[in-house]
Formats: sequence, C-alpha cells, structure tokens
Amino acid sequence: MDHLIEKTLAKKEIFKGRVIDLQVEEVQLPNGKTSTREVIKHPGAVAVIALTADHKLVMVKQYRKAMDRVLVEIPAGKLEKGEEPIVTAKRELEEETGYTCKELKHIISFYTSPGFADELVHLYTAEKLEVMETKASLDEDEFVEVIETSIEEAFQMIQTNEIYDAKTAYAVQYLQLRSALGE
Repeated sequence: MDHLIEKTLAKKEIFKGRVIDLQVEEVQLPNGKTSTREVIKHPGAVAVIALTADHKLVMVKQYRKAMDRVLVEIPAGKLEKGEEPIVTAKRELEEETGYTCKELKHIISFYTSPGFADELVHLYTAEKLEVMETKASLDEDEFVEVIETSIEEAFQMIQTNEIYDAKTAYAVQYLQLRSALGE
C-alpha cells in the first residue's frame, strides 16, 4: 500500500484553536503531481454507551452550533492533553450524566472524517452504573439534559433525525446487534 502514500512537501498552520487546529499541506501524489490538503488536527475523543440496570440507554440532549440544533447523543468528549481515553470516558460519563460506573470496556476506536480530520473516537461501554451522590460539574460553556431511552426508542430517534451523529447511531446499532445475537 506504500504506492498510495502522499508525501508532505510543505505544511502551513492556518488556525490554532481550543478544540481543533487547521493546517494546509502541499503533498506529492502517488503519480508525482502535487495537490493541497486541508487537515483538521484534533486531540481525539471518547464516547460512552451507558446502559442502566433496566436496559435504558443514558444519553444527553445538547445544542450543537455547527448544526444549529439540539441533538440527542451518547455521552462524549475530547481527550485532555496526556489523558488516557479510559480516564476521559469515565470523566465525561460522570460530568454529563451524573452516573459513574464500576467498569469500562473498550469496544472500538474509529476515525470520524478521515478525508480531512484526524479525530479518533474511542468507544466504551459503561458497566454497573451508579448514580453519583454529588454530581460532577460540566464545562462552564456546556449545557445538557440527560435522558434515558430504550434501545428501540433510540433507534426511532435515528429515524426522526433526533439522533443525527455517527457515534450515537453506531452505538445504537451496536446495541441492536448485541441484542439480536442474544448478548
């Protein structure tokens, strides 16, 4: 597959932000020609599939400015510098939902938009949930509403575009597959 690699000839940082950085790269294509690539650099993120003892999926409603609408999502958040994904997963679960868990299991890691971004999302399941006595604080610019739904209700939310992001749709379909396999 080395014959498909694009060699970076030059890199220019365009924007350095709180969440992302943007750079433009001049690359040499496999055929020897050159092209330009716009690349978003992201520290990575986690997402958590949290099921209550009565098999309800814990999710949050949150306004997303890029879409200019409220979406229903599984708890998620970006990695802090030097933080292990499993630590981020537990922190985000606690901050966003008020639940903690006895066990986190890594399911899969996946790139969200590899055509232009290097964001890698680590997906976990949270096992043996417990309501926290003292709720952790959200980020000061973060506002969420916690909801709990059945897997069937969550699937309907995909059909009605209330769930409209890939990580949450993936999580719901993962749960449906597990259920179909009798797990």
